[in-house]
Amino acid sequence: MTAYVAGDQNAFRELFARYAPLLARAVRAQVSSDDESRDLVQQTFLQLHRARHDYRRGEPLRPWLFTIAYNLIRDRWRAQGRRREVPLEQAPPPVETTTPADTLQEHRRAASVRAALEALSADQRMVIELHWFAGVPLPEVAATLGVSLSAVKVRAHRAYERLRANLHLRNEV
Repeated sequence: MTAYVAGDQNAFRELFARYAPLLARAVRAQVSSDDESRDLVQQTFLQLHRARHDYRRGEPLRPWLFTIAYNLIRDRWRAQGRRREVPLEQAPPPVETTTPADTLQEHRRAASVRAALEALSADQRMVIELHWFAGVPLPEVAATLGVSLSAVKVRAHRAYERLRANLHLRNEV
């Protein structure tokens, strides 16, 4: 990022190649289509470009990028005036199945998990999606969301407890 701020255009290409796939996965979990996800990733990098001179040398870039992306997602949700909806038909098929009964059971489990995630507050869901699904460490989640590490830990704990309760699988989640 320091090289890009200094004017190296190849540095931006490297940043995009390195971070776009990670952002795309995290953003895709928040929106209802691949097109919307790609649009938000592009907007994130456009915002990064516009704010490049605000970057503090030596600071980690990933929390800053995720903060930009999640602010754009929140803005989109506000503009829509409601929480996102994902049609069940867009659910990804199971990776590997052996019988139709297994396939049906896997679809039901996936639908249950999606419903349990949707039942969480937006703050709790973002912590779970960043930490669990995107693999972002809790300190970076805290920096991304602009809250303390303690607050992120509390949100994560409450979210996991609520997921367990929602899934009726107290010992398996």
